[in-house]
Amino acid sequence: MVSKTLGGRYTVQDKIGAGGMATVYRGLDEVLGRTVAIKTMLPQYATDPSFAARFKQEAQAAAALQSPYIVSVYDWGKDEDTYYIVMEFLRGTDLKSGLRKHGALDSKKVAQIGSQIAQALSVAHKHDIIHRDIKPQNIMVQPDGNIKVMDFGIARAKNSHLTQDNSVLGTAHYVSPEQTQGKDLGPTTDIYSLGIVMYEAATGQVPFQGDDAISVALKQVNELPVPPSQINPNVDPALESIILKCMEKDPANRFQNANELYRVLRDYLAGRITAIPTTQQVTTITNTANLDTAAATMTSTRPIARSARPGTTGQYRPQTATQQALEIEASRRKNKIRNAILGALASIAVIAAAIFFVTSVLGGGATNYPVPNYLSLPQDVAVQQIEDDEHFTLGEVRESYSETVSVGHVMEQTPAPNRYFPEGTAIDLVISKGPTPAETVSAPDLTDKTASEVDEILRELKLVGRAGEEVYSDLPAGHVAEQDPAPGSEMKAGDTITYHLSKGTEQVTVPDVFNDTEEGAREALAAAGLKVETSYSSSSSIYAGRVISTYPSAGESADRGSTVTIVISTGPATRDVPNVIGQDYESGAQALRDAGFYVDYAYETNDAAIGIIIDQSHTGSAVEGTDITITISTGPANTGGGGAPDG
Repeated sequence: MVSKTLGGRYTVQDKIGAGGMATVYRGLDEVLGRTVAIKTMLPQYATDPSFAARFKQEAQAAAALQSPYIVSVYDWGKDEDTYYIVMEFLRGTDLKSGLRKHGALDSKKVAQIGSQIAQALSVAHKHDIIHRDIKPQNIMVQPDGNIKVMDFGIARAKNSHLTQDNSVLGTAHYVSPEQTQGKDLGPTTDIYSLGIVMYEAATGQVPFQGDDAISVALKQVNELPVPPSQINPNVDPALESIILKCMEKDPANRFQNANELYRVLRDYLAGRITAIPTTQQVTTITNTANLDTAAATMTSTRPIARSARPGTTGQYRPQTATQQALEIEASRRKNKIRNAILGALASIAVIAAAIFFVTSVLGGGATNYPVPNYLSLPQDVAVQQIEDDEHFTLGEVRESYSETVSVGHVMEQTPAPNRYFPEGTAIDLVISKGPTPAETVSAPDLTDKTASEVDEILRELKLVGRAGEEVYSDLPAGHVAEQDPAPGSEMKAGDTITYHLSKGTEQVTVPDVFNDTEEGAREALAAAGLKVETSYSSSSSIYAGRVISTYPSAGESADRGSTVTIVISTGPATRDVPNVIGQDYESGAQALRDAGFYVDYAYETNDAAIGIIIDQSHTGSAVEGTDITITISTGPANTGGGGAPDG
């Protein structure tokens, strides 16, 4: 199956688990580029119409369940002869493995887990779906401590034509009495199983144990549980009362729906509940052999087991230990004969159902034996146990990668646990080598690529792309402008590259820096996102060191990051003063103006001809724009008829 692509979209990778009907693989959704879990029906069941119908029913039912505490189903289908379901890939460990490793949990944590499972079941029950296989192996604890309920593989939809199959399904340690007896099931059967899960989480062990599934199934119907606090004294009495109410033998005495149980657990966590009354009698750890005696064993300090009874107001009022004992004894005498008859009939029904379970479901027979569970055991422990087993032999031992099972521990066994096989059957083991090593790849250069081009490039390299915040750049809008890590960086398959698409070039307004100092103008332009180039020019009106003008001009638009030229004044310019003495006043005045000077006039009698310049105020050089006075001859004195030219 590995490396096969299902539905033209889902690439099957390494195997991560197996169950009675299906195998689960880690896979890759080639379209969305995300890791998924792919559940495929075992070949021997794919050709069975009833199993195929159940498999498809699971997919359709589970896909409708939306809850943060239920594993999400993304897709399902059939590829050639393979039925498959595509689900959310979960990281973490199942609750069973966690309890084996860490032991009993504190009461608050048990209630938190139970509350989340109850919320998941509430969603399923609203869709008329009964899980029927609630057990720690089907509860995944994620790295953040929250849980997800998995495997609705044997869930029943009440409106389905598959609801009547007479098979006793699920795991014997967690099934309800009515499930063992093959009766019609409702939401309360999941509540019973959840009660056992919480019992195990609080104590570190299941309430009913036996050498085989039959003995455990019988105890589910006939025996009363030891109070959790007698196994673990740290169990909170209020939580104990909630657990034991979930485990009532009569479904009518349990919480009637998962939402009710959730609200009770929520109130317990908030400190608003001290006890939940229950009709169930309990046995003690020192007297578990005699059920008649155990049924009458009561503890006055227990807030459960008839410690309260309903009053006329609908509330529960306390009873004394004496009242409890008298009531129990009277009830016991009254129903002794009836209970004996019903007990015998129930035992016959249970034995018949259990025998059917062994012969029809597990394929048992007189010479067949149940296969022990070696999953999650260290290799040396599992091998030793098989070699010491008088019924089975050690078969092939090989290694494979696993995302969920620790290195050196059993991740898969064939035949599967709790199935019945003939003496001498070889048990094959698959030992975990730990997570599949990620392939090393080099980060590609995504610069100037579009988002669709990026997806294609990263998918081929088995990398994940994440679009970051868009940025302004010189590249066209919608093209990659930046990326992290940089091109050429070493990465592992599955790693994420963050890329930033260009928003194009940003337009900014050129600020007005006229007559600012050069330093001030540079700061203002840089703050606007503009670069600066400088040129210099003389000015008779602008002080040296200040801005004469800019290009583009103030108020115009420019691309962010583009360059603005500022013209800085060097002050007035010095120019050579033309020597115009001896010239006629008109020519001389024009020459001075052309050189950048202003001209003033003075007049004086002189032997020179009228209108000739006989003197000027500046010679050599002078600042541009300086006023230069020229003296014009009015002719000799007393010449008659002479005079100053018209200036």
